Amino acid sequence: MIKVGDKLPGGTLMEYSEVEGNGCSIGPNAVDIEKALAGKTVAIFAVPGAFTPTCSAKHVPGYVEKAAEFKAAGVDEIWCLAVNDAFVMGAWARDQKTGDKVRMLADGSAVFAQALGLTLDLQARGMGVRSARYSMLVKDGVVKTLNVEAAGKFEVSDADTMLGQAKAAA
Repeated sequence: MIKVGDKLPGGTLMEYSEVEGNGCSIGPNAVDIEKALAGKTVAIFAVPGAFTPTCSAKHVPGYVEKAAEFKAAGVDEIWCLAVNDAFVMGAWARDQKTGDKVRMLADGSAVFAQALGLTLDLQARGMGVRSARYSMLVKDGVVKTLNVEAAGKFEVSDADTMLGQAKAAA
């Protein structure tokens, strides 16, 4: 399992864009993890799945609501990761009104979650292999803080905990 002080593994996540932008076409766009993290401080949180109850009611809204406070604490971007495809993450972004506050990134085949050693086996519940629920503060690709939830819990990966850690690291 990834730990504080480790460099995040390289790879590609996918992001759905509804409008053309700086280097982004409409539709799914590849996000090179190493390039996207270079020179930045990023608060990353991962959830077992888009549109799931805790994720939609608590996890994402907390980060959206506190986005300005994260910026003030020196966080350049907030990323939400889930083992869903980019189209689902795009629809969830619309539903959650993430706008430019939280980047909703797809780890469609759980490749990144597996590389981190942070997977959750939900095959018995018909959901396959998913990401564990966690949050981490990453500076220039290196993990500065890591908060991994116990299965079924939402206690340490919330926006308030991560915001406190971001302020302490600033």
